[in-house]
Amino acid sequence: MSTPVLRSQSNPRLALVVMGVSGSGKTVVGTAIAEMGNLAFFDGDDLHSPQARAKMTAGVPLNDEDRAPWLDRIGAVLADAAAHPAGVVVACSALRRAYRDRLRAIAGPSLRFLFLKGDKALMRARVAARKGHYMPASLIDSQFAALESPEGEKDVVTFPADADLPGALRAPLERLMGSL
Repeated sequence: MSTPVLRSQSNPRLALVVMGVSGSGKTVVGTAIAEMGNLAFFDGDDLHSPQARAKMTAGVPLNDEDRAPWLDRIGAVLADAAAHPAGVVVACSALRRAYRDRLRAIAGPSLRFLFLKGDKALMRARVAARKGHYMPASLIDSQFAALESPEGEKDVVTFPADADLPGALRAPLERLMGSL
């Protein structure tokens, strides 16, 4: 895929959140998009506080209070045009509408979301197969319970979590850029 697909004439900078529940493939897809567009990539997992990681490692779901400073850190990365003038891709669960709205408020109106949609069985299997990650498969149910589907939000494109990469990314990325 060529770089121009990832940018529009009116706004050459892309700020994109690749979102979904744990195990949906946010890091894999986000990395692929960043590489295609020569963009910066950040894994939202790396922006969690040590306390939040410890909580998840213990099998305790995060609450809104735990997530607020994390969302602010992610929003700051997305908004930082000086550090990432071509654009940035961040992998972030962004499960609730309020979380997405918080990111929109910080990052601005050109922020876009790519929602990786999949079922519980697939996500549970993927998370259980991970080695060395703090998120246990036991938290998949809480992720789905917290998820408020972004489908229908004007700046969101849905993509199947089990799609073949990278060729399958072309159409959703063109839809995202067309909405700028």
